[in-house]
Amino acid sequence: MPRLFIALEIPRSAAMSLSLLRGGLPGARWIDVENFHITLRFIGDVDGRTADEVVNKLDRIDRSEFQIALNGVASFGSRKPHSIYAGVTPAPEMYALQAEIERICQRLGLPADPRKFTPHVTLARLRNARLEDVVSYLSGRANFQTAPFTINRFVVMSSKESVGGGPYLTEEVFPLSEARTSHAASGIEDRPS
Repeated sequence: MPRLFIALEIPRSAAMSLSLLRGGLPGARWIDVENFHITLRFIGDVDGRTADEVVNKLDRIDRSEFQIALNGVASFGSRKPHSIYAGVTPAPEMYALQAEIERICQRLGLPADPRKFTPHVTLARLRNARLEDVVSYLSGRANFQTAPFTINRFVVMSSKESVGGGPYLTEEVFPLSEARTSHAASGIEDRPS
């Protein structure tokens, strides 16, 4: 059974910007560009029935698309860094979507995720990397940022059991509705024609 997780995809333009951050850090195993994503919820190894229930409930989510950008580079594991990641600008819509997905998963009996949601794109997993090398790598890339991009869907992805980093396969796609903008002064709402 593949491992499942729910994620936001990174568009090609942002992924190419992220790819320029690869290299220059001994002990790093870099994630392939096509495997960049933002994990909203790790599900893990589940049976087919549970996977179908998750997909069925996720299909009922009705939320609007939103914009995010990637900025900054940091590491997880302060004294013994284990991964390098790019940060994600805070977007209330992303946090609301993640919270709804978390509630759905818990209602289906999946254990709560013990970690606080920290939106990020993993760039590399570290093995025996020296703290000084990591600090040097991060300090040279602190000003990283991408242009904002639109998130118009979320996906269920699978991975084979491994040490992480892919390859990942998109199993299900859940579109977000087009955002509507309103003109408060005129009372007119823009809608797609």
